[in-house]
Amino acid sequence: MHHPTLCTVAVALLSALPGTQAIYTKKSPVLQVEAKNYDRLIAKSNYTSIVEFYAPWCGHCKNLKPAYEKVAKNLEGLAKVAAVNCDDEANKPLCGSMGIQGFPTLKIVRPKKGGGKPVVQDYQGPRTASAMVDAVVQQINNLVVKVEDKSLDKFLSDKKESPKAILFTDKGTTSALLKSIAIDFADVITIGQARNKETRAVETFAIEKFPTLVLLPGGDAPAIVYDGDLKKEALVKFLSQAGSPNPDPPVKANGQKEKKAKNSNGNKASEKKTSSSKTSSAPTESETETSTQQAPVIVETALPIPAINSPEKLIKECLTEKSHTCVLAFVSSNEDEAAKKALASLSELAFKHAQSKRHLFPFYEVPRSNEGASALLKALDLSGDVEVIAINARRGWWRHYEGADFGHESVEAWIDAIRLSEGVKKKLPEGIVAISTEEATPAASSSVPTPDATEAESSEEATPVTPEAGAASDSTEPPATKGADPTGEPETAAEHDEL
Repeated sequence: MHHPTLCTVAVALLSALPGTQAIYTKKSPVLQVEAKNYDRLIAKSNYTSIVEFYAPWCGHCKNLKPAYEKVAKNLEGLAKVAAVNCDDEANKPLCGSMGIQGFPTLKIVRPKKGGGKPVVQDYQGPRTASAMVDAVVQQINNLVVKVEDKSLDKFLSDKKESPKAILFTDKGTTSALLKSIAIDFADVITIGQARNKETRAVETFAIEKFPTLVLLPGGDAPAIVYDGDLKKEALVKFLSQAGSPNPDPPVKANGQKEKKAKNSNGNKASEKKTSSSKTSSAPTESETETSTQQAPVIVETALPIPAINSPEKLIKECLTEKSHTCVLAFVSSNEDEAAKKALASLSELAFKHAQSKRHLFPFYEVPRSNEGASALLKALDLSGDVEVIAINARRGWWRHYEGADFGHESVEAWIDAIRLSEGVKKKLPEGIVAISTEEATPAASSSVPTPDATEAESSEEATPVTPEAGAASDSTEPPATKGADPTGEPETAAEHDEL
């Protein structure tokens, strides 16, 4: 046999060997998950997920791809549609721990109400897009409150200062879209649903058409009727004027731990002692997960918060349509006693969170002599010598610090409420947010608390999946019929994206 022939045979043999090339590309609507981020993206997510465990060489996995991508498009914004490549060595412990014995295996992962480990169950239904979508929709947690005439007063009076929203509809079931919105705003805005037959509720809010969404910002603020498109993005934007949606994965549990653990006297010396003591308490879960990240520069004392001295910088950092949350301390003079107290409290808080390696939105000192500061304060009708506000131009809200003084504990409680999306946010007046033609600045981007990039991998004791080529496909999955539509019966992408 000639050498060229040998080379040809070798190439053919190598091509036939199992590979780790993922079936789904980066442009696919299917979320590609790995062992290192499975907990963060799926297990700790607010949303119900369907996860496909596959091998790239599996024929049935390739046949499933068109239908599965259709599922991902249909459930966008409502649930997560993910895939794990079990042929990747790094993912084999995860696939083993999930009990994967054949490909493709589909599992539905649903967050447990009240927290804890999610509920995981095998999907054993038809491998058509519509069947998979319906199965996932049925597993989406329903946090929507049923509002009837007899329960209307109680619904409105419960936590009166907290925002609420009511969808008035002629349907007897709760849509996947409304369920997803209730999950987005869990513990931030109470989402209710009232039928058109609840005449007292309908007449109370003068509802004339169905569906109609009404936002109650809280307290004595008047109700706001939504008149935009009934689409997820637009609805979330509308509701965000009363409170920011929850991040995913949730951070509230850790935030509560941090709030309970804060120092009772709040002085800087004790903060330093706590952070450096060998007998300090065990790190929180979020701190453990970030331990592999590059540690921040450790400073010995709290540094002054940065100052914004020009209108241009104020706009760039905090007032463009892409700007995230900023905390601004407006002062006539940083030598004034109230100003010194406010700036010191913010400085110590920034120091505390930096030492604990926690993400936090930026704090800025803004002299009132800044022309931009004067215009902003006037628009917000603020005239005190010292004013502290939180502002989120991207979402169009602001909050005013109204404490009796600027003591550390009072300011920290206010900051914690913002971090946990507690309390009512005010809508920014028109004309404050500048239209940006640039990408968001680094400072603006870094103001968003982002989930940790690393996650602990699955237990090393888990048995890796080592399927044999040609024998690992699901025995219940028939080969695709040549010429048949692999996605199953036709369906519209917006089937579940409606109220």
